Amino acid sequence: MVGSRSRIISIVVLVWLLIGILAAGQRGYYTERDQNCATLGTIAVTIIAGPLNYVGANPKVDDCDLPQPS
Repeated sequence: MVGSRSRIISIVVLVWLLIGILAAGQRGYYTERDQNCATLGTIAVTIIAGPLNYVGANPKVDDCDLPQPS
């Protein structure tokens, strides 16, 4: 019983992320010339949002400050 429940959860998570990957591709995020921290963050949150992209969510990362090495 526990094994089948975890398998179902794994499949749902995988499908969720695949839908997010598809949404990021449809928005052209993989082919943008300007690849920077904010673009990569936008791709990540779009993938995590999954199917929510198709019901109006449009997650974006506008600014991204990385710590500078000392």
